[in-house]
Amino acid sequence: MLAVAAGGAVGSVARYVVATLAQQSGLSSSGFPWWTLGINVTGSFALGLFARYFVTSAVSPALFAALTLGLCGGYTTFSTFSYELLDMSDRGLGGRAVAYAVASVALSFIAVAIGAGLGRSLRT
Repeated sequence: MLAVAAGGAVGSVARYVVATLAQQSGLSSSGFPWWTLGINVTGSFALGLFARYFVTSAVSPALFAALTLGLCGGYTTFSTFSYELLDMSDRGLGGRAVAYAVASVALSFIAVAIGAGLGRSLRT
């Protein structure tokens, strides 16, 4: 549990840093949650990489949990994603909400597949 908590702390801080940089750059003011999409995609990539790279290696279960459940879980923002969909729908931006949902799912799936492939190739 401590390993997951430590990984979660690092992931949460990384998410905060990315969100702060997005706000400072003006990405957050576009009306489209680019930073959440980016975090979900890069978090999915990292999870795919860690899950496939470490699946058969001698890495400790604690390190595996710290990286996958902790780091990736603290970093990714699916709950924020869900709330942003609701908020866009409430504001009458249904088309934008659908585009955001489709882009998030499709790009995150592609990222996790690429990460998993990279993890598998690095393992051999």
